[in-house]
Amino acid sequence: MNEVVIREAINSDIISIQTIYNQGIEDRIATLETEIKDGSYMMDWFEKHKGRYKVIVAEDEDQIVGWAALNQYNNRCAYDGVADISVYISRDYRGKGIGKKLLADLESHAEENGFHKMVLFTFPFNQLGKGLYKKMGFREVGIFKNQGIIDGEFVDVMAMEKLLHPQNY
Repeated sequence: MNEVVIREAINSDIISIQTIYNQGIEDRIATLETEIKDGSYMMDWFEKHKGRYKVIVAEDEDQIVGWAALNQYNNRCAYDGVADISVYISRDYRGKGIGKKLLADLESHAEENGFHKMVLFTFPFNQLGKGLYKKMGFREVGIFKNQGIIDGEFVDVMAMEKLLHPQNY
């Protein structure tokens, strides 16, 4: 693996982002989503990620190996300063530091765009993800019991958060 470049996503990245997202759906370790996403869904999703809601990618030798996004947490104005985040890494690149680079860059984008807090939802059994988030300063908020159903089974979901400037609160 060469020096990985983190940059803002462009339209031509959508197919790679879709492939990595669908890997996360298939592997059942990163999302409650169970339906594979098609190009139309991804184009619509990407259009909603303009302005404050960025999508960034990790690129290794012209290949997209991961992506992360700032998503709208809630459409109520009271939650304007809170960003929900997504982080997905290509199967062959998991555990190699790509997530850490993406999260660090995503945090900078969040601060630049007026967010004071980032939140995420992960599975308690996703040890690799939880370890990464804790290393990057996220704390466990709690666990939603039986939050969703995957493959006919209830699964718990853990909420995590990071205050971007905790000394200001």
